[in-house]
Amino acid sequence: MSTYYLEYSEEEAAGTSHKFYEATVVGTALTLTYGRIGTPGASSSQQCASPEEAEKLALKKVNEKKRKGYQEAVKGVRQKRTMTQRVVESRPATTKNVAPTLWRFKTGSSAFGVFVDRQGCWVGNQAGRVYRLSHEGEVQLQYQLSEGVKCIVSDGSWMYVGCDDGNVYDLSGKTPRLAYEINPRIDIYWLDIANGLLAVSDAAGQLTTVNYEDEEQWSVKTGGSQAWMVRCDAVGRIYYGDSQGVRCYYGWEKETLVWQHRTQPVLFGWYDGTFAYAATTANKVHKFGQDGQLMHTYQADAAVFSCTSSPDGRFVFAGDNHSTVYCFAADGQRLWKLATGCGSAYSMQYFDECLYLVTTDGSFACLDVSDAAVAQAEQGTAAPARAIKAPSTAVAALESTLLEVAPAAAEGVLLHCVREGGKLRVRVTSAGYQDWYVQFPKNLRQEGQRYLAERIEPAAHGNFYRVLGNIYAVND
Repeated sequence: MSTYYLEYSEEEAAGTSHKFYEATVVGTALTLTYGRIGTPGASSSQQCASPEEAEKLALKKVNEKKRKGYQEAVKGVRQKRTMTQRVVESRPATTKNVAPTLWRFKTGSSAFGVFVDRQGCWVGNQAGRVYRLSHEGEVQLQYQLSEGVKCIVSDGSWMYVGCDDGNVYDLSGKTPRLAYEINPRIDIYWLDIANGLLAVSDAAGQLTTVNYEDEEQWSVKTGGSQAWMVRCDAVGRIYYGDSQGVRCYYGWEKETLVWQHRTQPVLFGWYDGTFAYAATTANKVHKFGQDGQLMHTYQADAAVFSCTSSPDGRFVFAGDNHSTVYCFAADGQRLWKLATGCGSAYSMQYFDECLYLVTTDGSFACLDVSDAAVAQAEQGTAAPARAIKAPSTAVAALESTLLEVAPAAAEGVLLHCVREGGKLRVRVTSAGYQDWYVQFPKNLRQEGQRYLAERIEPAAHGNFYRVLGNIYAVND
């Protein structure tokens, strides 16, 4: 038996990527195993005509990886990143009436990520499964990621899913693509993205920003810890919350503290485009203006682990650790309190008179929060929720390094990977574009390779382009 083991690290260059690649030959069988260091990774096997052919193919694969920057290493020396998974001691609801629920989808494990728009409803769980459902609750597609999902966030036309292992995937194409790889020293609690700038908050009370080339811009230690809140806006403000309260920073290239407000420890944050909301251990949700003014406080009956608002600001919603959901008027008046019927909400989002929850028991629930439906629920006459099970057929783990060759009739924008200043960069070669870099997956970059992107868009801030949609290889 022969075994070849390689590792790839860009820690000094960008503080991001730590992967392994292993080729094992047993007789005529070649097994390739690869993935993030500290995880089992994905494997593939094939039979060769002879042991010699298997050995030859193994060496070919290993040498290809070496040309991409992988180096021989000793297995087990590098440790897996520290990962803190959110734990809520969820208790039964004390209110008997259950919120009116249209449907409830069982994901299979605790669910954290949620995003809803007109195209569909996304959910991600601790097992690394990501599903898109229709607004009627029908499963449209699913992915299997290597680690548990932290959150799902949108940035204009782009949508991203952040995972425990530091990988952040772009979901705008038919295959999720690796957009960012967060430094392994960061024990991620939450992240958000605006105009391609990623902000991440961590266990140590540190706020870090990462640019479109996956390079750290700045980092600040706040003095607090357990930073469960980070939300970005379009002009460069970052709303951050930890054990000491809420802060607002400003700056694309360098941080500037704009304001801070002491509160009890923050457990969740939300930004609606105008106001920032911070849910706390003190059974409260605080609403702040962009200038730091405390606008209103919303009082729950237990620690609040999630919150959101309607787009017009008329309603504020909150979920506590007693399996209960609340609705408040904008001025702070409590309108109603109902049981979720499916555990405590880790996260939530409002869309088109529905409140979408992801919960401790792994449910993705669509609540009808229209006045008529809530009135029925308060009388105990709400219709039962439609139960939806996850597909029984498992899907293969995502291999984000696979790249299809562009179909003959495919149209798009031509890109080219070049080495500049010791780093691989991607530029546009199609006519009519600026000479800017392109935000492009690092694990697809290969010097001299040409690509076809379905679309590219200029970033709203900064001189670079962003890929939107599918990416193909162009082989001459």
